[in-house]
Amino acid sequence: MPEIFVVRHGQASFGSENYDRLSDLGWQQARWLGEYWAGEGHRFDRIVSGDLQRHRETALGICEGLGLEDRAVEELPQLNEFDFKRVMGAYGEKNPQAAPQQGAVRADYYRFLKMAMHAWSSGEIDGAESWQQFEQRIEEVLGVLSAGVKGGRTLVVSSGGAIAMMVRQILGAPSHSVTQLNMQIKNTAVTHFFAGRSGVSLHSFNHVPHLDNRLRREFITYS
Repeated sequence: MPEIFVVRHGQASFGSENYDRLSDLGWQQARWLGEYWAGEGHRFDRIVSGDLQRHRETALGICEGLGLEDRAVEELPQLNEFDFKRVMGAYGEKNPQAAPQQGAVRADYYRFLKMAMHAWSSGEIDGAESWQQFEQRIEEVLGVLSAGVKGGRTLVVSSGGAIAMMVRQILGAPSHSVTQLNMQIKNTAVTHFFAGRSGVSLHSFNHVPHLDNRLRREFITYS
């Protein structure tokens, strides 16, 4: 059966003017993942990413770790993250008292995003796309990814919200599970799917084999 390895991007530049670029650690996380796969003898028949900068850079870092030069990466914008800034902004306009104050810690932003996502999924606020449109494009891209070569392996780089929606759809879980899953997904974590005649099935979720050891656990991040 075709295998799909979906990777969340490396650590982005939280708090900077350009969140979308990888931090130095984000680049290293991506290279470490590629090096781990190279050591395990993993090879991929197809490499796909969203077209956000953090997606492209993560794919490049993984390819560097794999020892691949000039490897073509196919870009599918359907893999992009939902516009979380727009969702948070819409929720903040409706609930200004809930918005994090200047200088707030990162955990306060996560709590606010969680509330904003719940409001968006229930139709209380509008995002750049509706929740239903978000669901539809993830469903469509899953179809594209699962139509791979028999026995082939596809490497995918995406974002936490998009990956959480994939898992929700495959498991048939309720909408609110997307928010819960999204908050758990680590940077450069791997979620592994199999695609068969009966559809796509989940094999493993949020796995960081390249970081889960005593020398690298301190480099596990979520933003």
